[in-house]
Amino acid sequence: MTPGNETSDLDRRHLWHPFTQEKTSPPPIAIREARGAVLTAEDGRQYLDLISSWWVTLHGHAHPAIAAAIARQAERLEQVIFAGFTHRPAVELAHRLAALLPGDLDRVFFSDDGSTAVEVALKLSHQYWRNRGQVRRRFLAFDGGYHGDTVGAMSAGARSGFFDAFSGLLFQVDCLPYPETWQGDDAVEEKEAAALAALDSYLDEHGPETAAMILEPLIQGAGGMRMCRPEFLRALAKRLRQDGTLLIFDEVMTGFGRTGALFACLKAKVTPDLICLSKGLTGGFLPLSVTVCRNHIYEAFLDESFGKAFAHGHSYTANPLGCAAALASLDLLEGEETPRRWSEIEALHRRRLTALSAHPKVARARVTGTVAALDLKTDETGYFAAVGPRLKDFFLRRGLLIRPLGNVVYLLAPYCITNAELDLAYDAIETAADEIA
Repeated sequence: MTPGNETSDLDRRHLWHPFTQEKTSPPPIAIREARGAVLTAEDGRQYLDLISSWWVTLHGHAHPAIAAAIARQAERLEQVIFAGFTHRPAVELAHRLAALLPGDLDRVFFSDDGSTAVEVALKLSHQYWRNRGQVRRRFLAFDGGYHGDTVGAMSAGARSGFFDAFSGLLFQVDCLPYPETWQGDDAVEEKEAAALAALDSYLDEHGPETAAMILEPLIQGAGGMRMCRPEFLRALAKRLRQDGTLLIFDEVMTGFGRTGALFACLKAKVTPDLICLSKGLTGGFLPLSVTVCRNHIYEAFLDESFGKAFAHGHSYTANPLGCAAALASLDLLEGEETPRRWSEIEALHRRRLTALSAHPKVARARVTGTVAALDLKTDETGYFAAVGPRLKDFFLRRGLLIRPLGNVVYLLAPYCITNAELDLAYDAIETAADEIA
């Protein structure tokens, strides 16, 4: 039996994969190794990773600088309880993140992944008001937002359509219309005005009861790579600040350069009260996340009694190996080459999407930084559209890892991707529009 077949057989015997119908899905592809933007399977086939392996891989797979940083750290300290102890990698990472983020986003709480970072932000927001003697139990989000798969994160993303099986477990989160936009959208200002009017109406009625609003700034990821304009976020933030409602930016996907700036909040020129970061934090090497809050939120938890403390934590909080990987990734992000590559990727996206927009089967082409997306005109739309699996298989047979969100095809590649490799992906997307849509 070949190694690939053996791995696949053992996988089928023991494993349960995420977002997968195990009864009908094809056998998973066994990957042996990866370098840069290329995955190599055990049978020797290669796949160009155009989604950064679920949006985590920033600089390319097996980047030697990050691998070396993890190895060095593993020889000194691999893990220590973070209650009552600290260590240099966590302290340095928190200090560097605070310096890079806007305003007084200075207090860093570590957790494990994007969902837990969101859970922390929601719990902090609720307890912040409780500690100040106010009862604010309402939360606000956008239609189509997705914030993770734990119960609080699911509640915030309930209108994304992913969580019907768990509806009985979720707490109420109110939703506003999202003014998604794209190239050539003449109605964007009208949609933004309607969304802001809905916010004004909501705050007039429920502002004193609302703890926070959570949103994905500039790009809603799993909801279909739906994009909005920076000026809309600025207008929204102004209204929330005037009302006193906290603003949470879920930058689990948009952080670390994806929008063409180090953080979407910097591109939008908005300082949220809390920000959630994960995915690319370690360059894709290890699970790690942070929730960063402004100083006035942290100060509301300070008291002589434990009753106002934030009683939340994880076994691997601030894992030293993850912190070392994150520090090495930040070194790469702050070099000259990476930001230059963001601009080059965005320019190629805009050039190819402008041409593709003329295709009769293509609609709503859109770009924000290194993220590009388009809708294929099909009978079904949305994440569960039947065309999605057919498109995924179409691309895999051509050696391309592109994982459409239903009829939405997007590219979110590691920054080491070459222009020639991106052009190869766009050529395949054009062929898919011809043959499948």
